Amino acid sequence: MSIIQTPNETAEARQSSAYAFSPKIHPRAVKGRFRSLKWAAMALLLAYWHLAPFLRWDRGPGAPDQAILLDITGRRAYFFFIEIWPQEVYYITGMLFIAAISLFAMTALAGRVWCGFLCWQTVYTDLFVAVERLVIGDRNARLAFDRRPWSLGKLARVGAVNAAWALIAAACGVGFTLYFGDAFQQIRDIVTGDASFATYGTISVVGGLCFLLAGYAREQVCIYMCPYARFQSAMFDEHSLIISYEAWRGEQRAAAPRDGNFQGRGHCVDCSACVQACPTGIDIRNGNQLACIGCGLCIDACNTVMDRFKLPRGLVSYDSSANLAARGQGLAARLRLIRPRTLVYAAILVIAASVMLGRLLSRPDVDVNILHERAPLFVQMSDGSIRNGYVYKVLNMKAEDRVFTLSLAGIDGATLDVVGGEAHATASRLEVGRDSVGTFRVYVTVPAEKVTAKSLPLTFVLEGGGRTVASESLFAGPEP
Repeated sequence: MSIIQTPNETAEARQSSAYAFSPKIHPRAVKGRFRSLKWAAMALLLAYWHLAPFLRWDRGPGAPDQAILLDITGRRAYFFFIEIWPQEVYYITGMLFIAAISLFAMTALAGRVWCGFLCWQTVYTDLFVAVERLVIGDRNARLAFDRRPWSLGKLARVGAVNAAWALIAAACGVGFTLYFGDAFQQIRDIVTGDASFATYGTISVVGGLCFLLAGYAREQVCIYMCPYARFQSAMFDEHSLIISYEAWRGEQRAAAPRDGNFQGRGHCVDCSACVQACPTGIDIRNGNQLACIGCGLCIDACNTVMDRFKLPRGLVSYDSSANLAARGQGLAARLRLIRPRTLVYAAILVIAASVMLGRLLSRPDVDVNILHERAPLFVQMSDGSIRNGYVYKVLNMKAEDRVFTLSLAGIDGATLDVVGGEAHATASRLEVGRDSVGTFRVYVTVPAEKVTAKSLPLTFVLEGGGRTVASESLFAGPEP
């Protein structure tokens, strides 16, 4: 947690405070392999976020043709050829489970690679910092800018930075809303002012959070707000790849020798380039820390310094603690990707993915829901027979109109009446439109002599389209 430091605040007051002052982090721009990977990850993720809603997928006449769509009004989720109905929420649960195990496996193999390259907080923070660097300058320029008194020039630059951030944040909010309706129509409605209040409210909330977290909270989100930072270390072992400092090679650290002779001393020249490049402001030379997000920018910064002094790269490296110890002892290092921890994660992923795939391939294209009327449970007709009422729902999950035949089993002499259909029939014809739910009011009548208990098992049998769906229910009657 941080507080705002006032000009009149004394060192003694800061030391006696219950809160620690957290200075604003101004990461320095670096070039190298990890910085290039971060730019590539940013470009791919932002392209997906903003362009994926515009992808089309033909599902036939009358069906939405947006490839990825969360249709709240129609209560469906679409992902290319997959259509998920409300009662199939377990698919969402399965995908979230697979995503979580994938994240755990990713961490066991490569440390906080998610945090450093793929997390939305990292992506947008990187983008916001790039805007700030473009308008104000690199690290030293921004530090000097912060120390300058307020003036019209400073106010103009701060306003330009915040305006650019606001545009990016608004685009983030708009991108989010496009997944909940036809993207092309949504864009037109948003621009022309015809979108709903909920749409503009969603853009404001999502965009506002993006502006606040990526623009001002930044590393505080990773250090204090993100729960993943708290338990990720439990997934590490000695073979997990993490950002490491080769202390055996770097210490004792000291300023670079004038003659360029590094004999008898460490290779670290104590230039703090790794600290200045870190987006969370930590010193990786102090060892692995909770605030390290594994972005590798300190490696790029250190490698640049090593190149300048013609020293071997890798003083700060992306390696495992086991390899670090081996190199310190002059032993050969090796990458161990296959080990018990990763095998367990792989096995869980294979099992979960197999179950999901098997269920998806064998999913039925018709489902039935039955609701027995409870007020009243039964009615005795003038001829003594007993009648029960039901609400019978047929879910037609195919993109074509279908005709089904409904019949009864389990009670001899039972007949059914479908409102709007044939009366006192042993079977009734039900028509259900394409990709929709057909709701029918059904009455079942049983002769009095056949009602031998207060509750009898009754089976509704639905046939059609090469499928038969038998649904168990109960038939209520008076005391025999």
